[in-house]
Amino acid sequence: MTTASSSKRIDPILPGSVIGVLGSGQLGRMFAIAARRMGYRVHTLSPDIDTPTGQIADREVTSSYDDLDVVRYFARGVSVITFEFENVPAAAADAAAEYAPVRPAGRVLHTTQHRLREKTFLRDNGFPVTAFRAVRNEADLRAAAEQLKLPAILKTAGFGYDGKGQSRLATIDDGLAALREFSGDMILEALVDFDREVSVVAARGIDGSFAHWGVIDNTHRNGILDVSFAPAKVTQQVQSRAIEIARAVLEALDVVGVLCVEFFLTKSGDLIINELAPRPHNSGHLTFDASATSQFEQQLRAVCGLPLGSTQLLKPAAMANLPGDLWDCGEPNWSGALAIPNVKLHLYGKQDPRPGRKMGHLTALAETAEEATRL
Repeated sequence: MTTASSSKRIDPILPGSVIGVLGSGQLGRMFAIAARRMGYRVHTLSPDIDTPTGQIADREVTSSYDDLDVVRYFARGVSVITFEFENVPAAAADAAAEYAPVRPAGRVLHTTQHRLREKTFLRDNGFPVTAFRAVRNEADLRAAAEQLKLPAILKTAGFGYDGKGQSRLATIDDGLAALREFSGDMILEALVDFDREVSVVAARGIDGSFAHWGVIDNTHRNGILDVSFAPAKVTQQVQSRAIEIARAVLEALDVVGVLCVEFFLTKSGDLIINELAPRPHNSGHLTFDASATSQFEQQLRAVCGLPLGSTQLLKPAAMANLPGDLWDCGEPNWSGALAIPNVKLHLYGKQDPRPGRKMGHLTALAETAEEATRL
């Protein structure tokens, strides 16, 4: 669904322009595919070479994000810059913004790339979050454990994703071991007795227009998203509330672009925000095949100041990640997977199939989400 609010006149960035992407993984790859289909050129910058995004982009710049002179040089050659992942240093976003608009803005990145800042922002703005405490040393840990009670989850405040940088604590000794393993700011979060995890991927335009793909149901394995399907099997009340919260989050952060709100859905039907991702999200990959406008095209439309597209779900769909473990016995049987007519294969161009590494995904379309999941 797409809605609009009061208009802010900003000249759109039209096809033929160059879009800059900080980051070069699979999210940038699918964004670049959408952008090139619409006639844009794409430049990408990251520390790596022959990347998923670089294989599609018109230009791949290999540099540390900390080399601000290169970041500024990169920004001078594009019309707008967006993010492919959130662990780009804020200084790089600020340097890029000297020469090109950065969307979402660097302040959004600054808030959402650090769990303590993110949780504090959400709590202070009245959004539902689990109880948490900052942990920087043993004294903080003992005090937080006393207040929140164990078991609880200890996480690094920055640079954690796909279950990395977090540990479940049953005892203080578990916490002391985690303190020795982790470094920097940490956060202790109370456990949530949840029924399942759901997400809302949504977009906000320069003019305040808002679009979403409804609620998506997610299951995880070893801390990594395994299967997503839409429409989610939730009540209309949960659906409406999740979308309402997501819209309020995008407005509070003044997001221009795509952002995903990950929720715990409790057994009593309450929604608690787990994390924010200020970019297209793994759970939204199914929109590439199943929606009138994918999350990647929508990101492009939003950051370029174009009208947002329809997010109508053309078919119920399910998405399954393809981790590197599937290559343990050699190349997977792609012919077998594609023998199912309504299954679509997306591979990311990664050469090293390490365990847990996301190498691609499958999307299945069917008459119901349950049927798509079974495929």
